[in-house]
Amino acid sequence: YKRHIGYVPEGADLINALTAREYLQLIGQLYGMDPDVTGNKAAQLARIVGLEAAYDQRLRSYSKGMRQLVLIIASLIHNPDILFWDEPLNGLDANSVLVIEEILQELRDRGNTIFYSSHIMDVVQKLSDRIILLNGGQVVADGSFKEISQAADVNLQELFNTMTGFAEHGEKARAFVDVVTGGDADA
Repeated sequence: YKRHIGYVPEGADLINALTAREYLQLIGQLYGMDPDVTGNKAAQLARIVGLEAAYDQRLRSYSKGMRQLVLIIASLIHNPDILFWDEPLNGLDANSVLVIEEILQELRDRGNTIFYSSHIMDVVQKLSDRIILLNGGQVVADGSFKEISQAADVNLQELFNTMTGFAEHGEKARAFVDVVTGGDADA
């Protein structure tokens, strides 16, 4: 069953002593892939996402975004049917975010099932066929964006704030900045 699943955790520890090449080769072995196929695929994927120059450097030297790209490659290298991705865009630069969003859309369009957990509501709204909103561990909405918004002229973030009763974001931001700048906040 594990061969059908790809997983990107919110926070993962990579084996820092390995290079990206070595790490991805290890992941391929864990999935029972042919080493030559793994090596070729991993190198191609690293090149596509811009890791080619650092591919043979130790993972300890990688930025958070570069490490995240390695995790994303590792979750996809064995061509899984089902993805579980928890905050996969953490640490990625703006261009990489666009590429990963397109990858997810392409995989979805090809029939992959993707469980995508994120606090970035605009990405969730754009990528999801079905959205489940949680508040305090309870489901407050379940359906397509159109269904849960009931065609109201709002985005998913505004809808979430309405459903969870959170409307103090502006007040909290002003109070925070007042404290930072020495303003008159009572905070």
